[in-house]
Amino acid sequence: MKFIRVFSLLSAAVLLFPGLVFVFAQQQPGEATGIFTASTEIGTTRKGSTVYVPASGEYQVTGGGADLWGAADDFHFTWVRLTGDVTLTADVRFPASGPEALRKALLMIRQSLDPGSAYADAAIHGDGHINLQFRAVAGGKTDDTLSPVHGSTRLRIERKGNQFTVFAGEPGQALTPAPPITIVMQDPVYVGIGVCAHNANAVEEAIFANVTIEPPLHAGADKK
Repeated sequence: MKFIRVFSLLSAAVLLFPGLVFVFAQQQPGEATGIFTASTEIGTTRKGSTVYVPASGEYQVTGGGADLWGAADDFHFTWVRLTGDVTLTADVRFPASGPEALRKALLMIRQSLDPGSAYADAAIHGDGHINLQFRAVAGGKTDDTLSPVHGSTRLRIERKGNQFTVFAGEPGQALTPAPPITIVMQDPVYVGIGVCAHNANAVEEAIFANVTIEPPLHAGADKK
């Protein structure tokens, strides 16, 4: 009976949205990309992609998903598993204007690939506002703290022990921190970049450039 219900829901989705490809909590990650290990569709989302351009060092990331909020997330995530303190920094921009003010491009540290996982991220939205979003416990609600910086292109998320801080600013300038938050995560954690369309029937694109992870990747990077 459970299989019949799932099949019926899938059939209804195809009838309502012909041509759409939905991915439900993909378990098999895609190929490694640049400094990252793999890409995964988190939750229920149209299929996204991550393309690494070696000549420029840019990551061209597309992602779908209704939202990255509440008790569960839907988005495209490109990641590497790491242990200990870590800082992820990137220049982030949307290459095209669009009507969705709450589409999100993000730098994330996440406990697992489950849709309801605990996480913290630095998210820039389509309207330019930047915040530290977080879910303190698996399946719990999402909260956020707003960055005092608006529309900047350089983002950073830092993990020191159980404290997470988001920074924002312009390339070559000092970055401004948002108020830090505390989340208990067990090692290893997933560290990476992602995109959420904030529209279950759409896919959005963001460009991530000058992406760095500190300390540099070494034997502590988990390739599983």
